Amino acid sequence: MQFSVLTYNIHKGFSGGNRQFVLHRMRELLREVNVDVALLQEVQGEHLLHSQRIRHWPDVSQFEFLADAVWPHYAYGKNAIADGRHHGNAVLSKFPFQHWGNINLSPWRFASRSLLHGTVTLATGQRLHLVCLHLGLISLERRDQLRRLNQHLHQTLTEHDAVLVGGDFNDWTGRQVKRWLDPALGLRESFHLHHQRFARTFPARWPLLRVDRLYFRGLELLECQRLDGAQWRELSDHIPLLARFNTH
Repeated sequence: MQFSVLTYNIHKGFSGGNRQFVLHRMRELLREVNVDVALLQEVQGEHLLHSQRIRHWPDVSQFEFLADAVWPHYAYGKNAIADGRHHGNAVLSKFPFQHWGNINLSPWRFASRSLLHGTVTLATGQRLHLVCLHLGLISLERRDQLRRLNQHLHQTLTEHDAVLVGGDFNDWTGRQVKRWLDPALGLRESFHLHHQRFARTFPARWPLLRVDRLYFRGLELLECQRLDGAQWRELSDHIPLLARFNTH
């Protein structure tokens, strides 16, 4: 069985520099790509002020608006909560969830971060773990979050479980992930495996930094690409990564 996965920081539905609200165009392009699973970061769950001031702001949460009738199953974990607003990670899936949960990774209140972990059942009956994350901007914070990711995966996964870990790692050089992500987990990065380098995904207009990643194990990678056409560069400040896999 083949299936496709995308990881994308949608920047709360705004273009780079918050110049335009582009969530509707994002939904159109995501539907055209038509992946089976989307791992999304910086998804606005609620923003009362924006809902009153911004034209065409959806009546539902952004993850529900994006999912609509294409991805019938979805999960959302709050990362940042303030008066009248919150945003976080979301997973949209064509496969049903067995269960999902949100794990707090925040060492400080002012920099809320979490790890959204869901388990889906593929059409073959195989179980697949999906982990969507957005790591912190500070090096010390990321080191602690990677250690906690290691601990969580070791506690949760069995030896032969298939897993995808995707999101915005905020590790511009890749040194921290290389140093702190436990090699005993057997995770490989999709774009790096396919192209022998990490993908430059930020900022979207002139991508220089390698911050977005999609790690996997227990699957056969068929391809991985950046969606860096002109239409994508006008949306979020990040470029999405898309990968296709075979189940074992």
